[in-house]
Amino acid sequence: MEDVNLNQQPGEAAVPAATPIPRATLHDEVVGRLRDMIVEGALEPGIRVPERDLCARFGVSRTPLREALKVLASEGLIALLPNRGAQVTALTTADIDEMFPVMGALEALAGELTCARITDEEIAEIRALHYQMVLHYTRRELPEYFHLNQKIHERILEIAGNSTLTRMYAGLAGRVRRARYVANMTQSRWSQAVEEHETILDALAQRDGPRLAHILKMHLQNKCATVKESLEAEANAVSANSNDQI
Repeated sequence: MEDVNLNQQPGEAAVPAATPIPRATLHDEVVGRLRDMIVEGALEPGIRVPERDLCARFGVSRTPLREALKVLASEGLIALLPNRGAQVTALTTADIDEMFPVMGALEALAGELTCARITDEEIAEIRALHYQMVLHYTRRELPEYFHLNQKIHERILEIAGNSTLTRMYAGLAGRVRRARYVANMTQSRWSQAVEEHETILDALAQRDGPRLAHILKMHLQNKCATVKESLEAEANAVSANSNDQI
């Protein structure tokens, strides 16, 4: 029997009940845009967040923007300063040393859980994402490569099907993604990362949870080393420039 609108008024045409169209809320959209601006460097570390300009840019009032800032503060991407607004936080080697081991442990657990429940169709889906990512690697298209790389890791997390794990991962994901953007991806490291993803795909196909957990953990450790090298090189360059100006 066809569902009908029970709130139909006399004289109105009958309209079948429909499934609501899913869409991101205004809150989620503002959070996502701000996060991307910080991660990709459009809002640089140390600057005050220009609330008025962002409200005009997004076409929103101060309320949803400030709610978004609270979310990003909980993720460590900004600091809320009493009576001074919000400031984009700087990324330090100490932050990296804290974040990456935790993220590595979360991804390792996600890998084990995923191997226990992944379907052939989901393996095929991740394999397709992997081949798209490799294509961007061969073309040296780093932003597109990063996008597919992140999508593969997120898909593994989704298939794991653990909401607690997902919430903990989300709390770190923004800062880790930001760290990947600041890293100087050398050709040798990029090639190594692609090889590591090949082994991730193989462990998934074999449904070898312990092996995948180990690979994902080592994958994050290698990224940690790359990011720290980039931050240290940048700090040394700033220090040398300061000395030259004395």
